[in-house]
Amino acid sequence: MATPEAIIRKAKKRVTQESVSLSGEQLVGLYKQMLYIRRFEEKAGQLYGMGLIGGFCHLYIGQEAVVVGMQSCAIPGDQVITTYRDHAHMLAVGTDPKLIMAELMGKATGCSKGKGGSMHMFDLKNHFYGGHGIVGANVPIGTGIAFANKYRENNNVCMTYFGDGAANQGQVYESFNMASLWKLPVVYIIENNQYAMGTSVERSSSTTELFARGKAFDIDGMEVDGMDVFKVRDAGLEALEHCRSGKGPIILEMKTYRYRGHSMSDPAKYRSKEEVEAVKEKRDAINHLKEHLIKEKLTTEEKLKEMDKQIRDELNEVVEFCKTSPEPDEAELWTDVLVGN
Repeated sequence: MATPEAIIRKAKKRVTQESVSLSGEQLVGLYKQMLYIRRFEEKAGQLYGMGLIGGFCHLYIGQEAVVVGMQSCAIPGDQVITTYRDHAHMLAVGTDPKLIMAELMGKATGCSKGKGGSMHMFDLKNHFYGGHGIVGANVPIGTGIAFANKYRENNNVCMTYFGDGAANQGQVYESFNMASLWKLPVVYIIENNQYAMGTSVERSSSTTELFARGKAFDIDGMEVDGMDVFKVRDAGLEALEHCRSGKGPIILEMKTYRYRGHSMSDPAKYRSKEEVEAVKEKRDAINHLKEHLIKEKLTTEEKLKEMDKQIRDELNEVVEFCKTSPEPDEAELWTDVLVGN
């Protein structure tokens, strides 16, 4: 087995090569996806403050490069499964934003008919398997999806996302063991945004190199700058090829950062405003890509401003659709419910 250190060196060596291979149009597309996710999440935060979204609501602001970079590596049929911070993942796989926002607002037109809310969204058409509210519980499910891929010999990979807090859960390691034993095509993507709810990684984990958590199970791991969409994409390409070639699972630890609290009800007093502002100023993934696009003359400041306006206008239309959508009928309480004898 290659050591994690060797894989990291290999990944870093490839970064600029893969980034250069993208066309200008593709790079602008990555920027648009990340910007759309950020504006969508900002709008969701506004609606929550207005009382139009209830329950828990976990925003992805700051982490956009992770899911956009990974999804740019996928082929048709690859699956995605994640935890409760799931709006961005649905947007990245191509789900209609109206269906996502309607679900957030508890409307019948939502992707889960208004019954799942922020944490329980699904889109089987686009191979998105949730949205799961229990910490780490999606990891065994993602492993099972990978087992189905191997059984069917369909060449697909399941990208299974979870956070640094979930990386300490027991079912995660049971999944690692099974995936390694059967060489399942699954990429375990640890979105390490530095805080498990309100507890820093240093305080909650005895070992902070989360990419190395698979060592005991003979699973290779890679540490990735999750604030750089180029580096995410390059690591993703290598990881997905690793799985498709029959080498089994691999772990990607994405070192990222969330700008908002754990959820909308979290004031985030466990960190300073200066810390957050420093990350925004020096490491913001969207600004980083914007600077690259303008420097390389792939677009202009004016065109990007117009793109931002178009996104905001579209999201206003999304919200109007959701406001006028009906709430679920009471009869929906009894649909899609599994009851055992």
